[in-house]
Amino acid sequence: MQTTAGAPIMRSELGVEETSESDNIVRWDGERLYVEHDVYHNGQLVHRKYRRTVTEPVARALQTIINRAQQ
Repeated sequence: MQTTAGAPIMRSELGVEETSESDNIVRWDGERLYVEHDVYHNGQLVHRKYRRTVTEPVARALQTIINRAQQ
C-alpha cells in the first residue's frame, strides 16, 4: 500500500509542525466519504487513522465516475 506525505503545516497555536501520511484510499462508512491519515507533530505520531472528510467537489467527481462506469 503506497503512502503519500502531506506538506508540513506550522501550527503556531500548538507550537508544532504538523505533517500527515495517507494511502489516499477513499472510504465510505455508511454516512460519509473520508481518507485516513496518520498525523504527526514534529515527526512524532499523534493520531493514527484520522478520518479527514472528502470535500463535496471530490465526492461529486467520484459520483460522476461511478455513474459512467455503471452505464
